[in-house]
Amino acid sequence: MSASNRRNQPGVDGQTIMLIVCLALVAVALGAVWVAVTWGSQLDGVNSDLTGDPFGLFFGVLGGSVIWPASGTWILAATLVAVLVLGVLVAVSVSRARRRRSNVDGAATYMGKGRDLRALSATGAKATAQRLGVTDWLGVPIGITVAGRHMLYGSPEDMHVDIWGPRTGKSTSRAIPAILSAPGAVLTTSNKRDVLDATRDVRAAGGGRVWAFDPQRIALEEPTWWWNPLSYVTDDVKAAKLAEHFATGSRAGDSRADPYFDNAGQDLLAGFLLAAAVANLPITKVFTWTTTPGDEAPVDILRAHGYDQMADAVDGQVNGEPRRRDSVYGTAAQMASCLKVRAIGQWVTPIGGNLAGDSRPQFDPHAFVRSRDTLYSLSKEGKGTAGPLVTALTAATVEAAEELATTQPGGRLAVPLLGVLDEAANVCRWHGLPDLYSHYGSRGIVLMTILQSWSQGVEVWGRDGMRKLWSASNIAVYGGGVKEPEFLGELSQMVGDYDKHTTSTSVGRGNRSTSHQVQRERTLDVADLGALPRGRAVVFASGAPATLIETVPWMRSSHANAVRASIAAHDPSSRTAPVNELPVPAAPAGDTHASLNAAPRQEDDL
Repeated sequence: MSASNRRNQPGVDGQTIMLIVCLALVAVALGAVWVAVTWGSQLDGVNSDLTGDPFGLFFGVLGGSVIWPASGTWILAATLVAVLVLGVLVAVSVSRARRRRSNVDGAATYMGKGRDLRALSATGAKATAQRLGVTDWLGVPIGITVAGRHMLYGSPEDMHVDIWGPRTGKSTSRAIPAILSAPGAVLTTSNKRDVLDATRDVRAAGGGRVWAFDPQRIALEEPTWWWNPLSYVTDDVKAAKLAEHFATGSRAGDSRADPYFDNAGQDLLAGFLLAAAVANLPITKVFTWTTTPGDEAPVDILRAHGYDQMADAVDGQVNGEPRRRDSVYGTAAQMASCLKVRAIGQWVTPIGGNLAGDSRPQFDPHAFVRSRDTLYSLSKEGKGTAGPLVTALTAATVEAAEELATTQPGGRLAVPLLGVLDEAANVCRWHGLPDLYSHYGSRGIVLMTILQSWSQGVEVWGRDGMRKLWSASNIAVYGGGVKEPEFLGELSQMVGDYDKHTTSTSVGRGNRSTSHQVQRERTLDVADLGALPRGRAVVFASGAPATLIETVPWMRSSHANAVRASIAAHDPSSRTAPVNELPVPAAPAGDTHASLNAAPRQEDDL
């Protein structure tokens, strides 16, 4: 049923409403008199043969055949006051319910509800969690059904894909509540500081350390710790994966890969990464090699460590035809260009290039997935982006969780890992994610990929890859704000149709005839989905019909006060000390370095 059809349906006319109100007042008056006379007569010992008929009793009092008891007056007054209070409460409840309603809420009647969503209910989620051996987490909160008012959860084995347009509340209603609910380690990506500010102190209070990876100074974080990307490179396969992250993370969304030079540049970069890893060199050395065509140092290193085939591949480029070689090197240099930025280098290399002389803690993905820590990875598009490193750090952490899962009962993490990949198309362009999505659900690795549009996903993974990612998710949520008719049309088809019953009456030649028709209409059409109001979302869950939900922002959760305090504590305006360019000693876990007395900051998306 479209919104326009619902709005144009005839309502109850004013005369009918007045008639209903008058009848209700008469019923209340009769009931109040009956209660006053009946109870008062029992208290005062009069009218021993009262009738049970309210009308007879009322007219008996008027005619004098029924004695009005002395205590009946205050009983009548108390009854009328109670009815008045009850009426006010009902009116307030109805008014609040109307304020909560939107112009699409009528469609909820024809969508999933009740038993259709049993697996997503608190009871169903708890049963699934217990079956998986998870005792302290129902799963990721989704929202409240408009029809039936039941809270829905994604279980500890469900994977999520969210598509919400800009300023529709995805951080408020999805990312932040998910992070606050997690029982174990959490990793999240973003191109803004809002999620970091809102959740860091709450997570730290739960016993975990906060790791904020901020090479582009989006949140003004200092490099008080560092991560060595080459620690991920344990063999030539891992080197190829890391090179792929650099390649996809550095490529613009609308650019097309060259079938030869991109592959050749990526292979050359993989060889350089492996050479630097086995020689214990800083990763910045890799970029240096991409700018010195003909340097045979990487070839010698690879041969010395037994990687003869990789050495041959690199040697083929080092000593190749000069013009072709320079193009391949240029491609590899573009892929690794983030390593030339000094501010980024401080996060991925030891101070002074000497590991022994760096007292900062080093991030270890394998230790992280065994903890209750939280990793926030921030970057943004454009020149100097740290996107390739954010993608590599995310992939390295998730793969460490997968390795841990293989050693635990059932091949899945006893305490699930939650990954909230907010702004995934801009920050974490993980090329292999669609192929891994369904697999990670069985490992106890719960991922939530949040995009601003379908087209964003197509830019990163291609049309088939985006469809694969969407289909592999157990929970898909559309939060409105998207202006893509093709995508919205497919969503409308997935929501489905309903049977509209109409009745028509005709009169002619003294005869009256009535006919009934049934026609199929779309429950939510493209216009409805395009104009979906804030506070509403459509959920597509495996094995259940689409359902309309009311989103639940963090302000309505039990963590609301703690989140407000965390936002206030890390407001940029509360930082009075000058920003240091050089790394400073690591702060203790959970320590805040901003004034707790700062006024709360109002985030658009919060």
